[in-house]
Amino acid sequence: MLKRSVYMTALAVRQLGDDPSRAGRLAVRVAARAVPRLRRSRLAKPKPRAPHREAADLRKLLATPAYSARPASIGETRRVLMFVTNSLPVTNAGYTVRTHRIALAQREALGWDTHVVTRLGHPLAQGVGDARARVDVDGVPYHRLLPWTPQPDPVRAVAKAADLAGRLVRHLRPDVLHAVSDHRNAAVALELGRRHGLPVVYEVRGFLEDSWLSRSPDHRPSDDFYRLTRELETRRMNEADALVTLGETMRAEIAGRGVDPTKITVVPNAVDEGFLDPLPDAAGLRAELGLPAGVPVVGLTSSFYGYEGIDTLIDAAAVLRAGRDDVTLLLVGDGPERAALERRAAERGVRAVFTGRVPPSDVRRYHALLDVFAVPRRADRVCQLVTPLKPLEAMAGGIPVIASDVSALREIVEPGVTGTLTLPEDAEAWANSLGELIYSPELRKKLGRAAREWVRAERTWRAVTARYRDAYRS
Repeated sequence: MLKRSVYMTALAVRQLGDDPSRAGRLAVRVAARAVPRLRRSRLAKPKPRAPHREAADLRKLLATPAYSARPASIGETRRVLMFVTNSLPVTNAGYTVRTHRIALAQREALGWDTHVVTRLGHPLAQGVGDARARVDVDGVPYHRLLPWTPQPDPVRAVAKAADLAGRLVRHLRPDVLHAVSDHRNAAVALELGRRHGLPVVYEVRGFLEDSWLSRSPDHRPSDDFYRLTRELETRRMNEADALVTLGETMRAEIAGRGVDPTKITVVPNAVDEGFLDPLPDAAGLRAELGLPAGVPVVGLTSSFYGYEGIDTLIDAAAVLRAGRDDVTLLLVGDGPERAALERRAAERGVRAVFTGRVPPSDVRRYHALLDVFAVPRRADRVCQLVTPLKPLEAMAGGIPVIASDVSALREIVEPGVTGTLTLPEDAEAWANSLGELIYSPELRKKLGRAAREWVRAERTWRAVTARYRDAYRS
């Protein structure tokens, strides 16, 4: 009840803010006192829903009629409406960075007027007290769909989101609707496509059911959530007019579900061209973090989930330490596994610096401290399929990368050429590979140089975004 009251108060403040009268200004001041520092405040975070409720919602969505195909192709693209889960400036993650960089590149390199629409209720439903209907970031318009009350029923939520976004469609008159994972965003775009006769592209950036599977040993592929989510995602892939995904492994997975392979376009992760600039001087940051001189620094920037395999990296550092080959770990990021990882490092006597999350503008300062960038992902199915963004940023800076030998990472790391691959979840193998890199400065330079040139040639946002033109015309 409290959360709903705060949600509605936030919307009231926004609505009253449009009233220029003295009474309106007074009402804003009174209402704002109910939610101190509303736009910057954190409301109570929503609790995870029970598995049986999640499964019931998925069944409701599967019971709705299938969406029929819209126009198979479009003419010249001028305006794109992109539907996403969350966004900058509220959420800073690989998902939101990719959204922003693609929107920027489409606007700047392709001349398209790209607008982004976040999921129904975001960010208020996620506990962030910011009720602005539109936020512009670097010139990219982000539109929020904020109903007066939360919509717990999934079918009604799709309809309500389509109603609110329909005003944008009528005002902006987009040429294409571009939905981004997951199926809920696809459903809204498909409903709008049905209502307005517009083509829909669905960008599959991950597989929700496999991410869920990797987050607990109690989760099973036989569980209702896994089976129903996979079925619903596959249905949305088939209903969309065209698909975009991040890599060849993901393309093969989608085609293996019976989706027409001719409508799938790969647009891989990439980096800003600014990441190719020389790394900044980080002497001050080194002193601030207390990193000892002369000790190699191995690190990463990541969200701290179990499937990232950071525990293996800590164990590998412990193996090196036992053999009197010391390293310092620089672990940049945060997540549910952080406390357990800190305990693990302390128990094993590993020198590890946990920085927490850092602003995107500071990431390269931390890169400048690294001798080696590590991607110790597990062999989980989600890691085999989905290609991460963070290693590309390090490669662009000329930092040698060591990564787990899983399918998705083979698409960006060529062993002995642009980096090193080693066995996932094997601390001894990781320690051996790290030792080879740490004590071979010439090899590190060679790998870092080759990786940087490959990123320059193949993996800038400007270069890869041109592929959307083919996807929209397919």
